Amino acid sequence: MKQEGIIHKRNISLILFVICVGLGVTALIFLHRPPTPQDTEMTAPAAGKIIYGTFDNSKLKTNAQWEKILTPEQYSILRAGGTEVPFSGKLDYEKRSGTYYSVGCNEPIFRSEQKYDSGTGWPSFWAPINPTALILREDDSIAGQPRVEVLDKCGDHLGHVFDDGPQPTGKRYCMNSIAMYFVPDKK
Repeated sequence: MKQEGIIHKRNISLILFVICVGLGVTALIFLHRPPTPQDTEMTAPAAGKIIYGTFDNSKLKTNAQWEKILTPEQYSILRAGGTEVPFSGKLDYEKRSGTYYSVGCNEPIFRSEQKYDSGTGWPSFWAPINPTALILREDDSIAGQPRVEVLDKCGDHLGHVFDDGPQPTGKRYCMNSIAMYFVPDKK
C-alpha cells in the first residue's frame, strides 16, 4: 500500500515535469519565431474599415520596431488590440487638470475637461482633444457585437467608443490607461 503511494507521487511529479517542459518549449518557440511580413511592414494594424481619420505615415513603424519601444504590456494592448483589466489602470483615477497623450505617437488625444467617471473601470472621455486626433475603425472582433475601435495616428489600439456617454456628445471613449500617459497642467 505504501509503495503504491510512492509510485503515484512519482507519476504525478513526472507528469508535472513533462507539462512544464512542454510549456517552456512552446514559449521558446513563440518568442523565437521567425519574422513575419507584419513584423517588417511599415503599416498600421490591418482590420476593419476606417470610419474617420487618417494615419500619420511619418509615425508608422514595423511591429519589430514597436516591440523594441513598448513594454510587453503596452505592446499587447497597442499593437495586439488587448484590453487591460478594469479598475487596474492608474489613469482611471487621475483627477488633475492636464492632457492625455498616446504612448505610441506621443501626441495629445484628450483633455481632463473631457474626462468623466463612467463607472466602467477604464478612463472615459466624452470627446477627443480635437476632431482629427484619433482614427475610428469598424471592429467586428466579437461576433454579433459590432463596435468602433479608437486608434491613434500611429495605428495603435487605444480602446473603443460607445454611444452611451454624457452630453454634449453622448459618446464614451473608453480607453486603456496603459495606452496613454498624463501630463498635468503647470500651475
